[in-house]
Amino acid sequence: MDYKKLGNSDLNISATGLGCMGMSEFYGKGDDEESIKVIHRAVELGINFLDTADIYGIGRNEELVGKAIKPIRDKIILATKFGNVRGKDGSWLGVSGKPDYVKKCCEESLQRLGTDVIDLYYQHRVDPETPIEDTVGAMSELVKEGMVRYIGLSEASVETIRRAFNVHSISALQTEYSLWTRDPEAEHLDVCKELGITFVAYSPIGRGFLSGRFKPSETIPEDDYRRFHPRFQEENIGHNYNLIQEIEKIAKEYNSTPAQIALSWVMSQRNFIVPIPGTKRIHYLEENVKAVSLKLSDEDLKKLNEAAPPGFTKGLRYPETAMKALNR
Repeated sequence: MDYKKLGNSDLNISATGLGCMGMSEFYGKGDDEESIKVIHRAVELGINFLDTADIYGIGRNEELVGKAIKPIRDKIILATKFGNVRGKDGSWLGVSGKPDYVKKCCEESLQRLGTDVIDLYYQHRVDPETPIEDTVGAMSELVKEGMVRYIGLSEASVETIRRAFNVHSISALQTEYSLWTRDPEAEHLDVCKELGITFVAYSPIGRGFLSGRFKPSETIPEDDYRRFHPRFQEENIGHNYNLIQEIEKIAKEYNSTPAQIALSWVMSQRNFIVPIPGTKRIHYLEENVKAVSLKLSDEDLKKLNEAAPPGFTKGLRYPETAMKALNR
């Protein structure tokens, strides 16, 4: 496993992390015991960067991660997030970055995670009603109090990142990035390079689509969030699947899988990018880790860029209501 410095921190994180969200919600029924095995196997393979959030499973995912890492806490760089507000029934109630809410969320996350400090604490979504200076100011207080080591933002605009950075150093920006979501290339990657911020790419395999597992003719299970995702809808998925065919051709040349090609592409774009593919299966975890050592040729990178130029993908990257929560 390769390791990279997390922003301007003193922490070294694995070249690929592990997204834990799907272990508790959104992508069908999970199995806690199996998920714990996945986390332990990830550590055995050299992954030390785990990602969760307070809303995943309405706190259950943090509890699961906390249970899994309890005996190996010193080997883990633990990241979690706050900002999205949900009711106890799972309903979405909006976004909050109010200072009092920031501290409350952190205290509750620490308790669920069973730890006394969070290594990387993100604002999950930017609150349009609260100045980013106030939110980041509250996050910096958590650092002073020893509850948090470093702070990050998720899905923040370039303007917001700069304003936040003027209040406190930002160590990571987490934003969706993959062959079918290339939006960050317009501005975000450059500002991360300029300010020394690690870019954490979530959904680097396109919510599993770039693995080739989702055929246009297949029905997605009702308990899987992707069933309602715009890019998986009948009017879009056929067009989007054209990209899979090109990925599969290249995968054959490397004796690898489409998912490994998609991950290798992400990691090849900038040396400060760290993807966090999510999985709840050891098989897929081990497959994803092998992408770290897979180096694509310049010619094949060009083929992929030509097959999926910015704007290629049909469909919004979230349903309309969720798109409104993005800070753009």
